[in-house]
Amino acid sequence: MKSLKQLFSGGARQFGMVFALAALIAIFQFTTGGKVLTSTNAQNIINGNAYVLILAIGMVLVIIAGHIDLSVGSVAAVVGIVVALAIRDWGIPWWLGVLLGLAVGALIGAWQGAWVAYVGIPGFITTLAGMMLFRGANQYIGKSNTIPVPSQIQYLGAGYLPEWGPNTGYNNSTLVLCLVACLAIVWRELRARQTRREMGAEASPMWISILRLAIMIGVVVYATLRYGSGRPGTSFPISGCILAALVIGYSFYTRNTAGGRHIYAVGGNARAAELSGVKLRRVNFFVMMNMSTLAALAGMIFVARSGASGPQDGNGWELDAIAAVFVGGAAVSGGIGTVLGSIVGGLVMAVLNNGLLLLGVATDRVQIIKGLFLLAAVALDVYNKSQGRFSIIGSIMRPFRRQEPTPPDAPNQAGQESIKTPVAG
Repeated sequence: MKSLKQLFSGGARQFGMVFALAALIAIFQFTTGGKVLTSTNAQNIINGNAYVLILAIGMVLVIIAGHIDLSVGSVAAVVGIVVALAIRDWGIPWWLGVLLGLAVGALIGAWQGAWVAYVGIPGFITTLAGMMLFRGANQYIGKSNTIPVPSQIQYLGAGYLPEWGPNTGYNNSTLVLCLVACLAIVWRELRARQTRREMGAEASPMWISILRLAIMIGVVVYATLRYGSGRPGTSFPISGCILAALVIGYSFYTRNTAGGRHIYAVGGNARAAELSGVKLRRVNFFVMMNMSTLAALAGMIFVARSGASGPQDGNGWELDAIAAVFVGGAAVSGGIGTVLGSIVGGLVMAVLNNGLLLLGVATDRVQIIKGLFLLAAVALDVYNKSQGRFSIIGSIMRPFRRQEPTPPDAPNQAGQESIKTPVAG
């Protein structure tokens, strides 16, 4: 039992959710006759959901800090139409249009962040107003028309890693990406073992580390074979590369920097965090501005993939992002959640949606099933925690929570309560 805990914790903390995702993939792979894990479908899952997963990265920070953002779809839509019109009417290059879109997103985020952080209006109300405001701005600026974008920018949302080098039967760029990922996994495991030895903690047996590495590297290699063996001209999507870079960057920020710890502190107890020296207003301003900036990026990737910006872009995106975050283990009350968990939660919803469509389930029924799935997953977890029983999401997220070591001479909580409880009679 101890070995199992060591295998599925520590360096592989996300294994619980990954196994849940794998189970869902296996079910649809069987029921669809092997259609889920084809190269084309695997590419479509990433390309078709990259913008939602990018939104989930920003949304998890907002939710951890104790807020909610309902305006992300509208922000993505208005940025998409601004960029499309700027490229078409002003003749600016596509890369300058992308920078313009990020700047517009940051400006919108600063506007909403100021209301939340410095005026004190709750994020729910601020972004509800923003949802209506920027949806109307999208339709006003674009006059409810569809504006095409040039082929150069479409590479961001519909492009793939380039072909080069000798003919190996696979995309060489994807193979290199696989090699880098495998080396990073090995380095992380070795670094974790070294850190535990330096801290005087008990390290897991070497066979557990080897088995853990074998599982993770096996998953990466299998994914590489799926993405790298598709039709000529396709490989791992560019949007997936952007997503991977964001996941790595934001995971490092939330887990290894003071700014990331401050976001968790504010979500856990804002008053206590402020008394501890955390700049409450700065944190609230940052998470709102960051969310809108990522929404701008998501909107441009969607426009690049679809080839045009339209008045209906972004409808319902905020709901997909919020669902991904909560399925990934974030707490409604704030203070709990991870970037990686939100990505896996988003992939769970993406695979659920994709598998149901492959089975021929109508779109309206897909929405009903997704809503019931989200409600059942969170309700079951909340019920189990309230009853003191096993909590799936709670057990998955437990390794991510920072726990302070208990001093050797500190009495346990039960002992303290027994001392303070008066004896009747």
